[in-house]
Amino acid sequence: MAEKTIDLTLKVWRQESPDVEGHFDTFPAKGISTDMSFLEMLDVINNQLEKEGKEPIAFDHDCREGICGMCGSVVNGHAHGPQEATTLCQLHMRKFHTGQTIVIEPFRADAFPIVKDLVIDRGAFDRIIQAGGHITVRTGQAPEAHSVPVPKKKADTAMDSAACIGCGACVAACPNASASLFTAAKISQLCHLPQGHPERNRRVIAMVQQMDKEGFGSCSKRYECEAVCPKEIKVENITTMNREYLRALASSGE
Repeated sequence: MAEKTIDLTLKVWRQESPDVEGHFDTFPAKGISTDMSFLEMLDVINNQLEKEGKEPIAFDHDCREGICGMCGSVVNGHAHGPQEATTLCQLHMRKFHTGQTIVIEPFRADAFPIVKDLVIDRGAFDRIIQAGGHITVRTGQAPEAHSVPVPKKKADTAMDSAACIGCGACVAACPNASASLFTAAKISQLCHLPQGHPERNRRVIAMVQQMDKEGFGSCSKRYECEAVCPKEIKVENITTMNREYLRALASSGE
């Protein structure tokens, strides 16, 4: 069976550096295989631009397997594109049709400054994790896996929260540019496990305060974050975070 191809028009955000005003450039994308991933399609366009002596489109990526969280962009108004529970690198061109115009731009948030074109700086997420998204354990010989019993429901809940890849789609989709879903997932992941209990209070206070310090907005429960999350992280995690935060404040007497 012959390979199916489509012809598209791309409108891509171009911005040379953080302190330069950006704009949209239009590129024809002809003969694009519907079996290509979205990033493979951008690779084809960049090859064409390089042959023409033009600057290729800068976009972030690493694993191309939907697990690193680096590839996110807004496609026709949707973070990671039109397919639910899918990262941009796993989105295939069969989701588009010939003659379509595709608008591609970076995630927009003050806490995610644009580095170049579609590349953003997600360092704010790293600093939230550094503030408390970890546990203190002795290094060396690994303990027996079953030495600390964990109820299955708690383990499943922790694993669901741990699926967050820190892509930032939740921030891009939120009208307030809130990082509550990301931060809540990292807090929930540890608060449900006994290994995370010793630093439970300090962790949630430090991470929430760092989130606010980074300039993210507050959560107004629009549920846009859950709708675009490629790993389907639930907003119930935000409820858990709020409960943990109030509990920690009460325990500390603040």
